[in-house]
Amino acid sequence: MTTILLTGKTGQLGWELQRTLAPLGHVVALDRLQMDLSSPDSIRKAIRDISPDIIVNAAGCTAVDKAESEAGLAMQVNAIAPGVMAEEAKRLNALLVHYSTDYVFDGRKPEPYAEEDEPNPVNTYGMSKLQSERAIAASGCAHLILRASWIYSGRGTNFVLTMLRLARERKELAIVNDQIGSPTWARALAQATAELLGKTRRAKEETGIYHLSATGYTSRYDFAKKIIELARQLSGEQTGWATLRPITSAEYPLPAARPLNAATSKEKIKRVFGIEMPTWQEQLKDCLSDPEARDTFLRIPDKALPPR
Repeated sequence: MTTILLTGKTGQLGWELQRTLAPLGHVVALDRLQMDLSSPDSIRKAIRDISPDIIVNAAGCTAVDKAESEAGLAMQVNAIAPGVMAEEAKRLNALLVHYSTDYVFDGRKPEPYAEEDEPNPVNTYGMSKLQSERAIAASGCAHLILRASWIYSGRGTNFVLTMLRLARERKELAIVNDQIGSPTWARALAQATAELLGKTRRAKEETGIYHLSATGYTSRYDFAKKIIELARQLSGEQTGWATLRPITSAEYPLPAARPLNAATSKEKIKRVFGIEMPTWQEQLKDCLSDPEARDTFLRIPDKALPPR
C-alpha cells in the first residue's frame, strides 16, 4: 500500500487533505509537534521513520503580514524545510507535493501569469515560497509544486470568515478593489490534489511547477460582494449586512505589500493532467452551502440549504 506523509494536518488545507487522500493509501498526517519544520533534524527523522512513497507538504507560515516581522521563521519553515523534505524525497525516490503561491509574482503583468514567467516577490512570504521552489528543484527529486491562490475554508483565519463576521458587526466595510486573484476553497484544492496523485506515475514523469486554483479571477471587493450575496440567500436574512465601499490598496496599507494582479493561467495543468477546477463562484457557493460548515459560516437551518 502507498504510504503518504502529510504535513500541516491541522491547517485549512491539511485538514481537507486527510480525507481526500485517504482512498489513495495509508495517510500519516503530522502536526508541528510531530514534525518541527524549524528543525531540519526533526524533519529528517520523521521522514526516515515513516519512509513514505509520497510527501504532501501542506504546512507553512501563511500569515503574510506576520512574515514581515518574523522573516527568519518564515524562511526556515517556508523555504528551508521544504528543501530538506526534497532531499529526503530524493533519497527515498518519493514524490514531493508542495504548495506555493501566486505571491511569487510582483503583480505588474496585465495578463494572467504563466508558470514560465519570472517571479519577483514583493513581500517576505512570497520570497520564502520562491526560495522553497528553487530548493526543491535543485534537489533533483520528483516533485509537483502547486501555486495556489487566496485559500479559504470553514476553519482557521481567512478572508471569507472575516467578511462574514465583520459584515454582521459593522454598517460599512472598505474593501480593496485593485487586487486580483482566484479565491480557492481548500476542499476543492484537496480534491484536485487527490486527482493528481491518482496519476502518480505520470506526476513523477511531469515533475515541475503548476498553477492550481479556482477557474476565473476577481477582485477582493467583488469577492466580498459575492460572499455577502450568497450569505443573504442561504440565511434568508436580507437585512443587517454591511454595505461595501471600494478602496485602493494605497488607502489600506499593510505591513506586507500585495501583488495587484495575482491572476495565474491554469492551462498547463489542464493540458498535462486534464485537471480544471470549478469557478471561484461555484466553489464559494459549495463552501457556504456545505452542511459540515454551515454552523461555522452562517448557522443556516437545514431548510435554507439548497438541494445537493
